[in-house]
Amino acid sequence: MTATAHDAPPSPINEALGLAAQALFISSPNPRVGCVITGPDNRRILGQGFTQQAGGPHAEVMALRDAAARGHDVRGATAYVTLEPCAHRGRTGPCCDALIEAGITRVVASLADPNPLVAGQGFARLRAAGVQVEVGPGAEAARELNLGFFSRMVRGTPWVRMKVAASLDGVTALSSGASQWITSAAARADGHAWRARACAVLTGIGTVLHDDPRLDVREVKTPRQPRLAVVDSQLQTPASGRLFDVPGRELLIYTAAASDSPAAQPLRERGATVVCLPGPAGQVDLAAMLRDLAMRGVNELHVEAGHRLNGALIRDGLVDELLLYLAPSLLGSGGRGMAHWGPLGTLAEQLALEFREHEQVGPDLRIVARVAGRADF
Repeated sequence: MTATAHDAPPSPINEALGLAAQALFISSPNPRVGCVITGPDNRRILGQGFTQQAGGPHAEVMALRDAAARGHDVRGATAYVTLEPCAHRGRTGPCCDALIEAGITRVVASLADPNPLVAGQGFARLRAAGVQVEVGPGAEAARELNLGFFSRMVRGTPWVRMKVAASLDGVTALSSGASQWITSAAARADGHAWRARACAVLTGIGTVLHDDPRLDVREVKTPRQPRLAVVDSQLQTPASGRLFDVPGRELLIYTAAASDSPAAQPLRERGATVVCLPGPAGQVDLAAMLRDLAMRGVNELHVEAGHRLNGALIRDGLVDELLLYLAPSLLGSGGRGMAHWGPLGTLAEQLALEFREHEQVGPDLRIVARVAGRADF
C-alpha cells in the first residue's frame, strides 16, 4: 500500500518492534530486541539495529554503529528500545553504558528485562547518569515476541509450543502410521518457519523409529539450526538415524536408562549428549527435562511428536500453546489423534484454550491456540 499525505509515520517504538522481529531466527538464547535512535525533534531516525547472534552486538550497539556509519551525532538523542538495556557484562558489554557514553539523554523502553542480572539495574544506571527513562510503550508486543525468554527467566522452563498437522476431524495418521502428507507443501514450509524461530525441536522415539526424520529447517532460510531433543526412555535411537545428519546441530537425547548404559556410547560417538532423567514407570521425567532445557538456554521449545508424547506433555500440564494445521479433508475413524491422554471424567477437566490467531496457509488452516491463562507470569 502506498502511503498518503494523511498517513501518520510509524512511531519509533513500532519501528523498533519491527526491527526486533528481524532477530526472530538469530538472537537465541538472547531476547529479540530492536532499537531506533531519533534526533531531538523525534522525527529523524539517526540509527537503528536489532540484536545479532549470541556473542554479537545487541540492538543498542547496532543502532549506535548505524548512526556513526551515517555520520550522525547522537548526543541529546532519544533511544527507543523494546527491552531494558542490559547492565551486566556477558559476551558483550553493558548496553546502558554504551548509551550513556554516546550521549543519549532519553531512553524509551517497552519492558523491564526479567533477567535477574538486569531486572531494573539498566534503568537505574541510566537514571543515575541523568538519562530520562520512560517505560511502557509497545510492552504487549515486545513481550509476545519474547514469551520464551520471559518464560525461561521467570518460570525456569521454555515456552512449549506443540505443532500438529491433522485432518479436519483431528486425525494425524492412519492406523498404519502413514501421515505423509496430510497437509500441503505450503503448510509444511510455514511449519519450518516456526521450527526456525525455536531454540530447540522436541520429538519422541516413536517418531524417530517410524519416520527416521531429520527434523531440521529446510523450507526457509535460517542462519542456524535449532537443537534437536529426543525423548527416548530406553535408548532405542539408532546411531545410523538421519537425525545425526545435520552438520553442527546439537542433539540431546533424554532417557530414563542409566547414564552408563552400553546403548549410550554409540550415540555419544555420533555427537549426541545423553541426559539421564528417570521419572515414574521407567519414563523420562518431562518436567525435569524442561528445566534442563531452560538451563541450556532454550527459550522456545517446538514440539513435533506423536500422539503418545503429545498426550504425556498435555497430561502433565507442560504445553503452553498449540500450533495446528488443519487440512480440508476427513480421514475417518481408526486413525491416530492429536494427543493420547484422558479419558476425562467430566467436562470440567477439559483443557481450555484461547484462540490467538487463524490464517489460511495454502489450502490448509493454521490455528494458534494458547492454554488459557498460560502467559500469566
